[in-house]
Amino acid sequence: MGRNEMMMRIKIGTCLGLLLMITATAQQQKQPKPAAGIQVWLTTPDRSALLQQQPALRWHSKDNGTPVITIDPAITFQQMDGFGFTLTGGSADLIHSLPEKQQDALLKELFLPEGKGIGISYIRLSIGASDLSDTVFTYDDMPAGQSDPDLQHFSMAREQKALLPVLKKIRTLHPAIKILGSPWSAPVWMKTNSSFIGGSLQAGYYAAYARYFVKYVQAMQAAGIRIDAITPQNEPLHPGNNPSMYMEAAAQGTFVKDHLGPAFRAAGITTKIILYDHNCDRPDYPLSILKDPAAYPFVDGSAFHLYAGDISALSVVHDQFPEKHIYFTEQWSDGKGSFSEELKGNVSRLIIGACRNWSRNVLQWNLAADPQWHPHTDQGGCTQCLGAITIDGTTITRNVSYYVIGHAAKFVPAGSVRMASTTVPQLDNVAFRTPDHKTVLIVVNRQATVQSFQVRLKGRWMYASLPAGAVATYVCN
Repeated sequence: MGRNEMMMRIKIGTCLGLLLMITATAQQQKQPKPAAGIQVWLTTPDRSALLQQQPALRWHSKDNGTPVITIDPAITFQQMDGFGFTLTGGSADLIHSLPEKQQDALLKELFLPEGKGIGISYIRLSIGASDLSDTVFTYDDMPAGQSDPDLQHFSMAREQKALLPVLKKIRTLHPAIKILGSPWSAPVWMKTNSSFIGGSLQAGYYAAYARYFVKYVQAMQAAGIRIDAITPQNEPLHPGNNPSMYMEAAAQGTFVKDHLGPAFRAAGITTKIILYDHNCDRPDYPLSILKDPAAYPFVDGSAFHLYAGDISALSVVHDQFPEKHIYFTEQWSDGKGSFSEELKGNVSRLIIGACRNWSRNVLQWNLAADPQWHPHTDQGGCTQCLGAITIDGTTITRNVSYYVIGHAAKFVPAGSVRMASTTVPQLDNVAFRTPDHKTVLIVVNRQATVQSFQVRLKGRWMYASLPAGAVATYVCN
């Protein structure tokens, strides 16, 4: 074969190869692209699936006749701040007691955004002791009969043992995490009964107590911990806890408008002031303060628990003052309760109910406890508060509230916006659009039997089936 003939054959072969590649590419382009799948995570009441990813679902072009949840992206509501727990002093002690490598792995699981865990994005702290601390204390305790109106003895040194080290690790993992601080009691020398249990704040110490909050926020900032918001008092109408303090609405209003708000302003503190922080049976409490034009400018919003009343109370307050924010800051998990009932009930009432009633966050109660539900204070501390995790030496057990919060926190980051979604009997649901434009739908089946249903979004249909009492989170682009 001559050289010219060989060169000709090489050119012909190259052209044929290019032609085949172009033809194949054209055929691929003519093929319809498969619809993007819908990711599904499931938790069942029998624990056979625990926030476990399921086979992806796909979109369909028509209605299959089952009940329909319609998501309307054109109708939006509140922006979300996050989901999480209270990092009680006892929780911090237990987490800090773990070997360092195990502690670090646990904190990554709990707090690392977009990690393999649940991505907690909002936590609450007690300012001083809560009833789930191992002992009662504030940051300015004095010997009996003595006072410290200038707060010369204010100190957070005891938090150096566990709380601050754990918080610093959390902030490293999740720098944007929102943190809310709530006191269970003022220093006893400020109180009418000189006791950690009950009593009220003496009027003569309102100014000193406002400075106490200023010092707290500044001390935390100096430690690298930004406090996004505070409430003036945890459960102000429940003086039987240890510690606790009674604070009527009129007193809280006076404290906020005449002392705390002005003290924050004078110190250049932008930490939000959130009212009430108690049950849904008394929406009149925050409403009465919001109606005061002198208090109103200092208030960011109102916070609720659900040990009494109905979750719709959040909307009662929102509807009268729609420019002020709503928060859900506490609901316990019962150590003697049922996994199946708490899964179904707390997803329905809190994750779905609170969000559909304008809450920007949802927090369950304590993050961690030991197998005997310790630590807690004596004579008034909660004796069966189940943590999201149980820490027994180096053994860690994940409990029901871990999955309740996880079904939202893992998929709905801060900055997400709630979207309209239609209600279906016994299929409670809530929908969100995330900052990266994903649609997230959380559904709980409150029926005693498996339920088939479908989701309609932008003219597409997703077919789904959910076991009795189960919870699922659906995520799609």
